[in-house]
Amino acid sequence: MDDLWCVAAGVFQVWMFVVVFFIMLPAMFGLSLGVTGVYIQILVRILEWATLRIQRGRQQQPSVPVPLPNGIIERAGGSMEEEMEQLRSSRSLAGGEFALSDVFYFYKKGVESIVDDQVTQRFSSEELASWNLLTRTNQNFRYISLRLTVIWGLGVFVRYCVLFPLRITLAIIGLSWLVIGTTLVGFLPESSVKNWLSELVHLTCYRICARGLSATIHYHNKENKPQKGGICVANHTTPIDVVILANDGCYAMVGQIHGGLMGVIQRSMVRSCPHVWFERSEMKDRHTVTSRLRAHVTAKTKLPILIFPEGTCINNTSVMMFKKGSFEIGGTIYPVAIKYDPRFGDAFWNSSKYNMVSYLLRMMTSWAIVVNVWYLPPMTIQDGEDAAQFANRVKSAIAEQGGLLDLAWDGGLKRGKVKDSFKEEQQKMYSSIIVRHDDTNSSNSCSGNTEEQ
Repeated sequence: MDDLWCVAAGVFQVWMFVVVFFIMLPAMFGLSLGVTGVYIQILVRILEWATLRIQRGRQQQPSVPVPLPNGIIERAGGSMEEEMEQLRSSRSLAGGEFALSDVFYFYKKGVESIVDDQVTQRFSSEELASWNLLTRTNQNFRYISLRLTVIWGLGVFVRYCVLFPLRITLAIIGLSWLVIGTTLVGFLPESSVKNWLSELVHLTCYRICARGLSATIHYHNKENKPQKGGICVANHTTPIDVVILANDGCYAMVGQIHGGLMGVIQRSMVRSCPHVWFERSEMKDRHTVTSRLRAHVTAKTKLPILIFPEGTCINNTSVMMFKKGSFEIGGTIYPVAIKYDPRFGDAFWNSSKYNMVSYLLRMMTSWAIVVNVWYLPPMTIQDGEDAAQFANRVKSAIAEQGGLLDLAWDGGLKRGKVKDSFKEEQQKMYSSIIVRHDDTNSSNSCSGNTEEQ
């Protein structure tokens, strides 16, 4: 028994030596030994080989199912006015406040929504064109070849027996360092030294956690990085978005106060850095939230606020409606677009299906996290533009840069019903089309009568 304990202690010492000196310390200084890069290159080659082998297997075995594409309906890209005018012109309609053919537009949109609506599919995992050797991404997997099955088995061993323990170790070290480091820094008097140490502790912690996820992050246009006194807004796919962004700079977080382990982390963080945490009752008071955020932004020496205006996680394919509250604060908005590579793991957090622990376990047993981050030029509200219009303009810029679909739907529909205000907006749009159509016909009639006279 003593010999067994000695062997276990020796293995643990070697394990911690490798973790600390070859992973953690380089990560803390923003350095890389190139191991993750080599690992990603090998993984890409294996996945490409597996894709070719699966395609060949489908040709040889017609019973192997083919994955469905994203969306089973080819939707028209025009607006309500364009499609309505097309219906009316095709039937040579003239005059009248209402045309029966208008019903077909709403009938078509209703059937499309029933069969394949644009909201529900944004809260399910992104479909892959080919299998990435993760069982969770291909529920209909069929045996194709012995070599492919062996590769899959080796992958399970590597992900669960090598990568998972390594990532758990780094996550524990990173979070422990965050709690201890920020607590110690919190005892220092307010000064530039305290602010520098606080930023250093936060940055090193997030870098350790990112390395623990085998994260390969590509930052673009760093000259547009958020500056102090500004507001950073980004599309939201996963809680790990915070780690991805904070790996390249420090931010003041905004959120609700929690209990348990998350509460301990929040209380330790706020001692060293002016994060903005709200009680549950305060979160419902829009005026209180706006006032505290505006006071933070007014102090140009404080870290930029990090906000995800969608208010919920979307599945890495789209950007949904931005809440206008973040754009009523004032100050400069620094948009950021985040796009994950789905080949190496599904980063989307389906909070209605998985709790936080289950989600993190899935992330830590994926191949890796590969993500592109684009810093967009800073934006400010324009003359004559309200907060909602400003929010839509920023959202469109993020969607275009990240190659994401720009959707007008509220992400709150994930758990709620369509607001009456949205229904009224559609009714107003249709009414304006009818009125404009009637005005056009009336003006044409008047001009015709004038010519006859």
